Amino acid sequence: MKDPIVIQNKLREAMGHLEKRFMEREELIRVLLLAIMSGEHVLLVGPPGSAKSQLARAAAELFGNEPYYDYLLTRFTTPDELFGPVSLQKLKQDEYSRLTEGYLPSARFAFLDEIFKANSAILNSLLSILNERVFFNGRLKQPSPLLFLMAASNELPEDNEQLAALYDRFLFRFEVEYVKQISSFELMFQAPKTPLPTLLTTELINQLRSQAMDVQLPDALIYMLFQLKTALQEKEYVLSDRRWNKIGHTWKISAAIHGRSAVGVWDTVLTPHMLWDFPEDLPEIKAVFDTLFQDMLKREMEQELPLQQYNMTVKKWLDKEDELHAFQFKKEIGGSLSKDAAERLKGSLEECRTELEDTARSLRGRLVSWQEKEKKLPEWIASQSIFLQHPEQYAVKFTHLRIQGERILQSIQGLYRTLFDREIPGIVYDYTL
Repeated sequence: MKDPIVIQNKLREAMGHLEKRFMEREELIRVLLLAIMSGEHVLLVGPPGSAKSQLARAAAELFGNEPYYDYLLTRFTTPDELFGPVSLQKLKQDEYSRLTEGYLPSARFAFLDEIFKANSAILNSLLSILNERVFFNGRLKQPSPLLFLMAASNELPEDNEQLAALYDRFLFRFEVEYVKQISSFELMFQAPKTPLPTLLTTELINQLRSQAMDVQLPDALIYMLFQLKTALQEKEYVLSDRRWNKIGHTWKISAAIHGRSAVGVWDTVLTPHMLWDFPEDLPEIKAVFDTLFQDMLKREMEQELPLQQYNMTVKKWLDKEDELHAFQFKKEIGGSLSKDAAERLKGSLEECRTELEDTARSLRGRLVSWQEKEKKLPEWIASQSIFLQHPEQYAVKFTHLRIQGERILQSIQGLYRTLFDREIPGIVYDYTL
């Protein structure tokens, strides 16, 4: 297997070439490359003239001279146009077979425009090619070498069972719009026209898929996926079991690309583009995902900032605050307590003091180290996934974790002041950062 750094550099270089040719398509390009590496198909929803077919051709060009096929479908498109003409020579021998060379069944990469205009004569063959990579050529099951298919549509399918089955074959969905920024509009006229270099190979993809089979999907990530499924169902977003299984597979591919033996939270960053059925649902779905992503990030960072452990300590003594505070008050005014109760509360108070002091010192030290780490967070985050477009935006999530830690430290200090009427010795922390 090639060095993960070599693979990542090749993909970064491929992203760079595509970004110079397609303005404001940075996230789509990342989705596209992960889909290709995963062997999944992409559906683009958007108006004509937004460079969808050009992007598909450019992606195929990164693989050299692999067989490529594209076609614009209409409701009048016949199977001959897509799958090849019937062989007259074999027909004379009472054998029904198509000449598929140069048509979709023999393509490695493909682009189909207005895919939902396909008629029923085409649909069944499309379904088997997309999912099983098999074309039923007469009585033969002909293997299809199709690696990746990008489809486009100006509109999404109506309540049609056959079209819904076709739609489900596209794990990745992306809404494409026209260029909006004036800087991008200007660069559009200066985009390179030279052929793209051959940077990727089908052998590389096969190696990645083979390695992904050994990548573990930890229980925590499976639980995150189930939480996502449950949360979406509560909002009436329902995905098929096939799509959930494929999402897990893309996470493993991402982990393999980054040289990880187990899926981590950074392998999930493009998940929202695998969840929606209608583009207008993406913001709400992304909000649900972001909440779970933040929780998962918190779990993965527990070794460096174990907030849950610190929070449990605070809760433990907050639950006993009234009892201990009453004991302190009775000591001051000379209130009577039984000897056993006094000894018990005295021991509990001393345990509380020691535990709060130790916890505060530990938490303060980790927060100070965390602040230092935050100074280099964008670089560190960028190293976790090549599919992140703006690593600095994810740094905010780490800041949020620090703020949570600071709140816990403030709770510890406040509880200590209440019980012991003084500050915790040696604890100075700047909350203004």
